[in-house]
Amino acid sequence: MKKLLLIATGGTIASENEGAGLTPKLSPNALLRYAPRLSRMYSVDAISPLNLDSTNMRPENWLTISACIKENYNHYDGFVISHGTDTMHYTASAISYLVQSSPKPIALTGAQKSITTEDTDARTNLYDAFAYVSDGASHGVSIVFDGRVITGTRARKVRTKSRNAFESVDYPNLALVREGKILRYIPEKKPSAPVFYDRIEGNVAAMKLTPGLGANALKALRGSLEGLVVESFGVGGVPSADGGELLKEIGLWKREGKTVAVTTQVPYEGSDMAVYEVGRRALNEGGVLEAYTMTPETAVVKLMWILGQTRDADEIRRLFYQPVAHDLLSLSDPEE
Repeated sequence: MKKLLLIATGGTIASENEGAGLTPKLSPNALLRYAPRLSRMYSVDAISPLNLDSTNMRPENWLTISACIKENYNHYDGFVISHGTDTMHYTASAISYLVQSSPKPIALTGAQKSITTEDTDARTNLYDAFAYVSDGASHGVSIVFDGRVITGTRARKVRTKSRNAFESVDYPNLALVREGKILRYIPEKKPSAPVFYDRIEGNVAAMKLTPGLGANALKALRGSLEGLVVESFGVGGVPSADGGELLKEIGLWKREGKTVAVTTQVPYEGSDMAVYEVGRRALNEGGVLEAYTMTPETAVVKLMWILGQTRDADEIRRLFYQPVAHDLLSLSDPEE
């Protein structure tokens, strides 16, 4: 019988409404009581290092979760993290960087309705997540939700209420879970040993460009942030119709030892900043990093992780372009 650990962190799945809106209240053992078959199928322990509406999730909470995994890693065959859906994809990315190359599976799941409600998706998602982490071929960090297994760095929340809340962006689902059976799309070789990290820089944010946004917006952020991901238009670029003021401001970030990356607001297919002059100028004059096929959420979290490890510009660039857990996909040139 597989020995598995439930790490409960709050979220809708564990919420109750006491008159002021849904608030995480249920203990991890209470969650397990609503899914009684789990205790008959597996040896399950449960802990709760924090209990939050996931809107309140912060980078330091990711460190708490990863530390909990590290502390218990040798004692369990797999880990299920119950989590709110609103920032689950951020946490999945964060754990993908903080616990790399894990031969043991770490699955995040949650629900669109509390486990206390009759028509909830919580029980199915819990059963599916435990089925996935109990399977001998599973490893690494993933989201298990609505019967789909999504690698942690490729997930995005795309629906606010429907059960199929998450999609895998520009990457296939790893597997499906159907009645406790794992149907794998992408079988992968297990890594041999995990690599844990315990530092992250929380002063990183994303800023969405809108037409006419001026350099003052970046200037206002420069004093409080160490890194910024600019969500640009189309294949990526920095507007220059303001006389290049935005690019000049980005140059000030760089001179102060801060890092700016550019991604796209478009959900699929990533950036390609070499296509247009506005993109090439940002790369050449602004010295920005390009996120390519990383999702905006993953680009932000990856930069947080990198800046937690180093402030050397060359090493930051190297790590940003080093693929981790399928976060950065290689694109082939059709003319080659």
